[in-house]
Amino acid sequence: MAKYQLEIYTRPTCSDCQDLKKFLQSHRIPHKQYDLSKQPAKEGDLKKITGSRIVPALVFSHPSLLGLVKKPKSMIGFERNKEEIMKLLKVG
Repeated sequence: MAKYQLEIYTRPTCSDCQDLKKFLQSHRIPHKQYDLSKQPAKEGDLKKITGSRIVPALVFSHPSLLGLVKKPKSMIGFERNKEEIMKLLKVG
């Protein structure tokens, strides 16, 4: 079982978002993607989780055991968090 389930929030005009998507694709990392230009309702979820509307946002949640939900780990920005992202996803 994967250590984390990953959700990303992006916009097509964001170059850091595009770099993140290429990175995830090149490493075949499964994730759920929300394009806020196509799914504007998801922006409310993003604000609840991270406290901002800044993208790219990554939300790492632990697969739930017996329905228990742990607080997800979130971060904003790909390039500045790349090392931590690679550690969490065990890539590198």
